[in-house]
Amino acid sequence: MAIKVVKPGLSTTVQDLGRPGYYHIGIPISGGMDRFALCAANWLVGNKEDAAVLEATFQGPELEFTSDATVAVTGAELPPKVDGQPRATWTTFKVRKGQTLAFDFLKAGARAYIAISGGVDVPVVLGSRSTYTLGALGGYQGRKLAAGDELPLGFGGEIAEGRAVPARLRRAPGSPAELRMMSGLYWHRITESAGQHFFEDTWKVAPEADRIGYRFRGGRSLDFVPREPPFGAGSDPSNIVDACYPYGSIQVPGGTEPIILHRDAVSGGGYFMIGTVISADMDLIGQLQPNAPARFTPVTMEQALAARHDREKLLNEVRESL
Repeated sequence: MAIKVVKPGLSTTVQDLGRPGYYHIGIPISGGMDRFALCAANWLVGNKEDAAVLEATFQGPELEFTSDATVAVTGAELPPKVDGQPRATWTTFKVRKGQTLAFDFLKAGARAYIAISGGVDVPVVLGSRSTYTLGALGGYQGRKLAAGDELPLGFGGEIAEGRAVPARLRRAPGSPAELRMMSGLYWHRITESAGQHFFEDTWKVAPEADRIGYRFRGGRSLDFVPREPPFGAGSDPSNIVDACYPYGSIQVPGGTEPIILHRDAVSGGGYFMIGTVISADMDLIGQLQPNAPARFTPVTMEQALAARHDREKLLNEVRESL
């Protein structure tokens, strides 16, 4: 069983929940940018939550099926069509042997997750089927899909059409998106007024927004506390000698444009980190389009843990609803 890629879309890759455990040697987590939507898509079609799916960015692929399958599309509102006939998102539908799955224009969000019963059966690399394109690792030949590719599928069970995730359980960023964050080890490097401005300002997603990181523009530049640069840091006040970068950390090169490091980011470098976006909100970042407004909100460790609990509770409700 396989699906043939007729058109690959703008950037479509194979992703699952990622490959933790290798960050210390420079191999990032990878996996779906919106893990909530990825899990929901898999549950809809009867897969385990960590099965491999297709992550389509801004534009969907065109896929020809060589066998019958059950499909669900979650995440971004990227309307699917089977042989030209519209199908609903966040809802299971059938694609028969010889039929083609394509997509209409993007209506909301940025990344859609296409789950197919049985999962995409590419080889497991370091414990995951996720694609890390910078390292040519995992997925389908370590790259985004291209016309002519044939993706093998696993064997899935029989799932009824029309199973849907209730609208109240679907998760999407608001406008502006609220990105909760905890201040980091280098917060002391900026002035008190700069910290206030950072949280007061409304930022906008820059065109440089991908699986490695999201850049934001439009807020006021940061003012730094004067210092004597340490040996090896250079003269720019945003530079440090070197440090590890947590997943979700926010660096501000030159103090001008924050960058949130995401699923395919490097694990260390020489920019200071103003803080880290909490894990519960990382899914939302993957659904932000360029120019989308966002604001940063400070939270405590207790609030971050409570938010993570709430997200897990919502995921459990999705699972139970199906």
